[in-house]
Amino acid sequence: MNIDNVFKNNETWIKDKLAIEPDYFEKLGKGQNPELLYIGCSDSRVTAEDLMGLGPGEVFVHRNIANMVVGTDANGMSVVNYAVTHLKVNHVVVCGHYACGGVKAAMESADLGVLNGWLRNIRDVYRMHKDELNAIKCEEKKYDRLVELNVQEQCVNLIKTAAVQKAYRERGLKVHGWVFDVHTGKLIDLKIDFDKYLKDIMEIYHLD
Repeated sequence: MNIDNVFKNNETWIKDKLAIEPDYFEKLGKGQNPELLYIGCSDSRVTAEDLMGLGPGEVFVHRNIANMVVGTDANGMSVVNYAVTHLKVNHVVVCGHYACGGVKAAMESADLGVLNGWLRNIRDVYRMHKDELNAIKCEEKKYDRLVELNVQEQCVNLIKTAAVQKAYRERGLKVHGWVFDVHTGKLIDLKIDFDKYLKDIMEIYHLD
């Protein structure tokens, strides 16, 4: 990649946008009003707006390795709080993807240095669901299932937060778990039972 081409591409992109909509950037400068917070993986193959067919201003995006929601991650928690409390999104999506390098790395025993602490969260998901996962003989299917279970557990981590619980009570905010199939381009709704998980954890995680 010639990095200078990025700026040429940017000029072309501007011309293309203005040719279709002359006041495109004027509208863009007026602010945002997204309905959805998308928490996805940093993987370069998995874009956010494109795979959902959405445009600028329609989705607030946070991405990290393996689409994690970690309570001690000030960056991620700040995004959740800002999107839910200030932008008042009504939907929060955790979107994983098959063939996720972060999830695969967590399945291996290698020492990955600074990544160890981050990937430990995925290894905890494996630990919680080891009986189901160890019963899967095909490594690829086991890998795909861990991707799905990781999304599920990150949704539960979202439900544990005060901002999400408050927005649920006040305006019916919902949390969704999806997986993007990089082999077909399809988005798969894991149909996370938000109400069930909320009820299950409220005794311990209820926050006013």
